[in-house]
Amino acid sequence: MDRRLSSMTDEALLRAWAAGDEAAGATLFRRHFVALRRFFRTKVPLDYDDLIQATMLECMRCKDRFRGDASFQGFLFGVARNCLLHHFRSRLRDRLDFDASQSSVADLDPRPSTLVARNAEHTRLAEAMRRIPLDLQIVLELHYWENLSTRELAEALAVPQGTVKSRLRRGREALREVLDGAAAVGSAAGSAAADEAGLEADVRALRAVVDVG
Repeated sequence: MDRRLSSMTDEALLRAWAAGDEAAGATLFRRHFVALRRFFRTKVPLDYDDLIQATMLECMRCKDRFRGDASFQGFLFGVARNCLLHHFRSRLRDRLDFDASQSSVADLDPRPSTLVARNAEHTRLAEAMRRIPLDLQIVLELHYWENLSTRELAEALAVPQGTVKSRLRRGREALREVLDGAAAVGSAAGSAAADEAGLEADVRALRAVVDVG
């Protein structure tokens, strides 16, 4: 890899790519491919490659919206979320029926998660993530898997930081409710919803399952 490119900031790579430097674009793509793959695989497991490409091309197209004083990750995942919503709406007959604050991935695709989990606990958690509203799933994944701060999440979701904090709380509550409901049907032993710290640790651990599965 060209050392010059590897030392460049995301903003510099984006602008170089937009100016015609294909090597800069390839470097930017490699730098963020794994994170984008995680983002899309849990929601559109059959179409994630196309959506990764669409996200990177859209980043270049709207490069002027990215300011160097902001986080590139916040900008990137904001574009990724918009591409995801467009993808879901394009599949629905009545696009007005889709509301990311209410609809879940499971509502749009009731088939079980395709992730190959290491144990039953991870399988339950992966399925529970698919059953909470999409916007809550996104905020939990970006916070616990990509370590985005509340400021970066606010940039990605185009909402105030206070709203981000509220969504994180509601996301944990919604996830716990789904897990508790599943435990009530089956065995409650070893439930990931035992306590908040345990739930957060389990959500973080699920990242490795997504990377491998």
